[in-house]
Amino acid sequence: MAKIDLRCGDALEELKTLGDESVDLIVADPPYNLGKDYGNNHDFKDFDEYMAFTKLWLTQAKRVLKPHGTIYVFMGVRFISYLYGILDRDLQLYFNSWVVWHYTQGIGKTKGFSPRHDDILVFNKSKDFVFNLDDVRVPQKSYREKNNMRGANPGDVWQFSHVHYSNPNRQDHPTQKPEGIIERIVLASSNQGDTVLDPFSGSGTTLRVCQQLERDVIGFELNPTYIELTKARLAEPLNGFDSVDPRMERVPNDLTNEEVRAQYLKNHVKWFLSHHENTLEVFKKAVHVKYGEKAESTTESKQNSLF
Repeated sequence: MAKIDLRCGDALEELKTLGDESVDLIVADPPYNLGKDYGNNHDFKDFDEYMAFTKLWLTQAKRVLKPHGTIYVFMGVRFISYLYGILDRDLQLYFNSWVVWHYTQGIGKTKGFSPRHDDILVFNKSKDFVFNLDDVRVPQKSYREKNNMRGANPGDVWQFSHVHYSNPNRQDHPTQKPEGIIERIVLASSNQGDTVLDPFSGSGTTLRVCQQLERDVIGFELNPTYIELTKARLAEPLNGFDSVDPRMERVPNDLTNEEVRAQYLKNHVKWFLSHHENTLEVFKKAVHVKYGEKAESTTESKQNSLF
């Protein structure tokens, strides 16, 4: 059972209460300083004030991160380069990855290109860090013995849809992040029983994911309304995370042998669709589209055992 420590307070002040090297992973989605309305506060500071705030909380984040730990920081394009400079030059953390989160819908523009991505900077406390590749692989395109059928590295461009307003898990929060993104981060850079910190917990996505993945989690949130929203969200039953990498429904080519196909499909569900029970029907349809009668020829008992 995951331990959940949700606190209502300012992130910078709450960070000061944590012990040195006490958390394994930090997932931070700080305000982008774009003027968003967060109910009891607005996301708008002048440049120098915002930079000072960013450096202060990141300095505290480095202090509380364990030597093998990783920090992921979401940021929009306007301040991403400055954020990189603080993490790299000022704090001298070890650069790991610059992840691009690509989404299919966003702000429309008539002059210039419409933005369709956010960035996630990934830095480590040291060169010895946790990274569980097997837990975050995506399906291969073809079944070949020379391929690692456990799956491929997902790469640094991630496609996840926003949590649309029609999604039953949509919360009353302006910058809710998809659970599938946080799932990948938590699985890749922590282990069961580790402690994850989200200093700007917002709608509670990190807490919800850690609750399901058996990680202890600490969340700080300035707005008491979002604290109550998160508590209600954590009490709800789960029927699969609210988003999934579209590659997870990929069915490899060359699964013509019935026994090989049956074994692979069973593994596919276990490897790639755990905590995504709500996507099983989509995957089943993809199997039948690709293999048609061959998929139908698998015995009913085998079919039931796959899904």
